Amino acid sequence: MANVFKLYVFEILEKVSKAERRADKIAILQEHNQNWALKDILKGSFDDRVQWNLPGGEPPYEPADAQSHPNNLTRVNKQFRFFVKGGPGDKLPAFKREKIFLDIIETIHPRDAELVINMINKKLNVKSVTKKLVQEAYPGLVQ
Repeated sequence: MANVFKLYVFEILEKVSKAERRADKIAILQEHNQNWALKDILKGSFDDRVQWNLPGGEPPYEPADAQSHPNNLTRVNKQFRFFVKGGPGDKLPAFKREKIFLDIIETIHPRDAELVINMINKKLNVKSVTKKLVQEAYPGLVQ
């Protein structure tokens, strides 16, 4: 088995979308069940209980270089807590919360940054990755 921690979140979701059988899609997701960045993206995209405290739409940002980005989504996903309504970010001024968000999407791989932006907009936009598929792969993650 390949080291599953070396894959970017977008690469995992790409593998899922290319798999032909539903069982294979679920197996790929379950193979990466220790990847909390992946789970955060899926939960943030599909769980209606998660509401984002950021402006919707496409933010003005400079994507990082795909070959030499300084950060990785698996390292910065813990900062998502600052963007959830009802979380610790509610105490921050909006400009500071938005600056943290921009710092994340400008320093991670640009394809992962797209996933984060789509998550905030509740539109994952990954072919064949649906709420129902996520619920089957990770029972209890998304309601």
